[in-house]
Amino acid sequence: MNHLESRNRRALLKLLCASASSLCLPRSAWSQQRFASNPFTLGVASGSPTADSVVLWTRLHLPRASGDSIGRAPIALRWEVAHDEQFARIVQSGQTLAVAELAHSVHVEVAGLEPDRWYFYRFMAGAALSALGRTRTFPKPDAVVDQLRLAYASCQKWEDGYFTAWRHMREENLDLVLFLGDYIYEYPGSSSKLRSPSGGWVLNLNDYRQRYALYKGDADLQAMHAACPWLLTWDDHEVQNDYAGLQAGNSGFADPSSAADFLVRRAAAYQAWYEHMPVRSSVLLQGLAGLSLGAEMRIYQRLQFGQLASLFMLDGRQYKDPQVCNKDEALGSSRVNPAYCAQWPDARRSLLGQQQERWLYQEFSQARARETHWNVLGQPTLLGQRNFKSGSGRVLWNDGWDGYSAARSRLTDSLRQQRVSNPVVLGGDVHENWVGHVKADYADPNSASVGVEFCGTSITSRSGGAARTREILAANPHFVFADAQRKGYGVVDFRPDHLTTTLRAVDDVMRQDSRIETLARFTVQSGRPVLERV
Repeated sequence: MNHLESRNRRALLKLLCASASSLCLPRSAWSQQRFASNPFTLGVASGSPTADSVVLWTRLHLPRASGDSIGRAPIALRWEVAHDEQFARIVQSGQTLAVAELAHSVHVEVAGLEPDRWYFYRFMAGAALSALGRTRTFPKPDAVVDQLRLAYASCQKWEDGYFTAWRHMREENLDLVLFLGDYIYEYPGSSSKLRSPSGGWVLNLNDYRQRYALYKGDADLQAMHAACPWLLTWDDHEVQNDYAGLQAGNSGFADPSSAADFLVRRAAAYQAWYEHMPVRSSVLLQGLAGLSLGAEMRIYQRLQFGQLASLFMLDGRQYKDPQVCNKDEALGSSRVNPAYCAQWPDARRSLLGQQQERWLYQEFSQARARETHWNVLGQPTLLGQRNFKSGSGRVLWNDGWDGYSAARSRLTDSLRQQRVSNPVVLGGDVHENWVGHVKADYADPNSASVGVEFCGTSITSRSGGAARTREILAANPHFVFADAQRKGYGVVDFRPDHLTTTLRAVDDVMRQDSRIETLARFTVQSGRPVLERV
């Protein structure tokens, strides 16, 4: 690293520090800018909760149409955390700096909070006041806890429908939201008669920032972010459809990106994701400058919710080996007959990457010592084998866990060998609900069930397989339920002796006033990985 690169890296690290706390805020950089309109147009959010801390997020943004501008100068924000909505009992307060290099976003890491309790928070910029946010800390790791109620969701394509599901989710009385990928889509404006994203292909940092601003301008999404803390991972569309690690993907039509500039595009996408998510600055292992050099963004983690649940959030894209046996060696994904793919069983290939696998299996080895009732894996896609061919033979999708069957076996083997209690796998990506048993060996229908899986539908994104759902379900008996039509989310209510998962679905994503109903409900008893429909 030369002197200029080193200096730039130090400068960026200082900016990250300034946006994350008030401890290193340079007073000379403060700006008391006055705004013609309220700059908190993207709302507020919280995330990454522990027993004594939480991240508070916001971004100052004014649409071009407003005639006002945030400008390039650093802007000082005040923040407050209180026990009550009226902010009569302030717990903590401080100042932080919103800088242009981070799109005027801030990630305030508030520490020293009490465990297992709710708080209210807000931001101020001059006379402007943000929306009110509500967040909570987790119980201490050794605390006896009676309940955890969380929702899991994924895949919200702007042009495919309204985000009405988020409005209904606010009524679920949740402790936490797990978002499992595809927060934005990188496609250009479409012919959707409902609503189309502004701009063309999302390729550079400014493009990604604008697309996030569009999505985060949605009132229902904003309100759900403000209702409780979120844990997040990503999938492919936060960068490019079907990308895998350092290899570009394929959007299926004229995406102007090339493999040569893909790493630049990926770095821009990762930075924009950080700028818009309530995550800790520590995920940037080498700061923002490191992203452009190919450095990782460490978003996988384990969080403990008392003795009730360990929550593993996994990254299924950043370290992924490229898909194999695509037709004509094209980039992206396809359905493959494994019998004609020599690379398919290669044990060296990984979906999580070798380092993340080692970390995960080390965590599994310590699971019994934690005496946790439930071990929850939040990851982006479908874990169980889904054979698209009826009768003899197999046709599998090479972008999901099916395309990395040896890696999947390592995962299930580790769960069994380490005797991890009550594994529950949550996923997204496929835009369909799939509920099933996690099998030790998917080639043997009679093999042991290791855990259970709930792969959720999308918030809006369309699916194309509804006509064959019954046929595919019958060909994969480890799954007990599937639905490829309805959109929504899942709610999991964890108790020490059982869990209950409720699949919630809106009537019609094309209507803003769409109602919601329960599509199906399942229960699982602690110590017995068997799905029972109720």
